Amino acid sequence: MSEDLTDETVPEETQADPVTGEPEAAEASGDPAPAGDEGPGNGLQGKIDELTSDLQRLQAEYVNYKRRVDRDRDLVTENAKASVLTALFPVFDDFDRARQHGELEGGVKAIAENLERIVSGLGLEKFGASGDEFDPTIHEALMHGHSAEVTTTTCDTVVQPGYRIGDRIVRPALVTVVDPEPQAAADPQE
Repeated sequence: MSEDLTDETVPEETQADPVTGEPEAAEASGDPAPAGDEGPGNGLQGKIDELTSDLQRLQAEYVNYKRRVDRDRDLVTENAKASVLTALFPVFDDFDRARQHGELEGGVKAIAENLERIVSGLGLEKFGASGDEFDPTIHEALMHGHSAEVTTTTCDTVVQPGYRIGDRIVRPALVTVVDPEPQAAADPQE
């Protein structure tokens, strides 16, 4: 008889929830929530949704922060590399002049080749050769002339080679430029 009394005599509102230990709400029986209870979205589920939203926002902020830090770190590394390699340009120019005059021999030649191999491994690329098509984004023209031997604006002589690291031009190539011969604008026979 005592079993019948506990289940039947205790109202549903006062029975404790086995998980939380709090009194169960009337909504468990299908009745609408009493006037004093919080509406949907404001109760326990609302708090869970709010905390989940905060967690998702914080996670997105962290991912963006991490991307920004990684991007900034890469930029600082590239700038440091460019700064060090730029300081070596006069040495490379001296090696090139010595090579052009046949004075780069023996141990100095081996040192020059090793240094050039090391810096190319760091991403430094030398460009600019006689006969290349002139590109004002990577070449700097020092002198200009005309020639019947070319069909487009062409680099004639490379005074100083250019260097790039990846897509970034660190130093433009200094060149002399030749254009195709201009057509006679005022030909007396025509």
